Amino acid sequence: MPSGEGPAMWPSALQSLSRGVLQLLYPAHCLLCDQGIPEGSPYSSLCSTCLLSLASDASETCPGCAATLGAFVSPGQGCPACSLHVFHFDAAVRLGVYRDEMRGAILKMKSPTGDGLAEVMGTVFARTRQADLSRHPWNVVVPIPLHWRHRMIRGHNQAEEMARGIATECGVPCQTNWLRRTRPVVQHEQPSARARWDNIRGAFATTRHASLAGATVLLTDDVMTTGSTLSEAAKVLKAAGAKRVIAATLARRERLNVSER
Repeated sequence: MPSGEGPAMWPSALQSLSRGVLQLLYPAHCLLCDQGIPEGSPYSSLCSTCLLSLASDASETCPGCAATLGAFVSPGQGCPACSLHVFHFDAAVRLGVYRDEMRGAILKMKSPTGDGLAEVMGTVFARTRQADLSRHPWNVVVPIPLHWRHRMIRGHNQAEEMARGIATECGVPCQTNWLRRTRPVVQHEQPSARARWDNIRGAFATTRHASLAGATVLLTDDVMTTGSTLSEAAKVLKAAGAKRVIAATLARRERLNVSER
C-alpha cells in the first residue's frame, strides 16, 4: 500500500465525500439572485456575478467623507460635502454607491431574514477595502445602533451584522453594546439635508459597558447620505474617550432625492 493511503486517510476522504454529497443534495445559492454557487467559490453565499457588481467600485473618493470626487478634484483638495459640514469622524471608507445592485442588497439586508446577508456584506467590505482600512489602524468595531423599538420590529440591526462580518474577517473585537439610541429617529423622512443634521442631534449615548479611552473605532453603518448619523455617533464616541473614529459604510448616496433636498 503506498505511503499515506492507510486508515489514517479515511476520515479525510469520508469528509470530502460527505461535503460532495451535501453539495449535490443542497447546493449553495446566492443570497441576492438565488443562482447556484459552485463549490470552491470565495464566498459561499454570493455568486461571482453579484460579488462583482457589489465590489467593483473603482471611483476616486474623498478620504474624509467617502463621496465620489469629480474628474478634476484630487483627494487632497477635499470635496463639496466636506466644505459644507464638519464631520466628527476622522476618515470614511465605502464599498460602493447606493444604486442598482448595491441598493437592492441593502434593502434585502433590512428585511426580517436579511441578517445573514448583512454579515456577508461586512466580510466583502473587509476583504475589498483592506488596503483603505489599513491606512487607518483601528482596534474595535462599533455599529450604529437601532432604537430598541425599531430593533424589535425588524428583528435585527443590519449595521450590527455588518460589523460582525468585518470584525470576524479582521480578527478584532466587535462591541455592539457600547453605543445606544436615546430616542427613535427616522432620517429618510426628513425634508432636507439640514433637517437630517438637526434631527439626529442628541440621538446617541455611550453605555456603561463602553471602554473607549484611547480607542480607534471603526464605526459601521449600511448607508451614508449626508454623514449626519455617523458624525453624531462619532462625536459621542470621542466625548467618551475615543482617540479616532473611522466611518465604514457599504454605500454612499451621491445626491439626495428631490423629496430630501
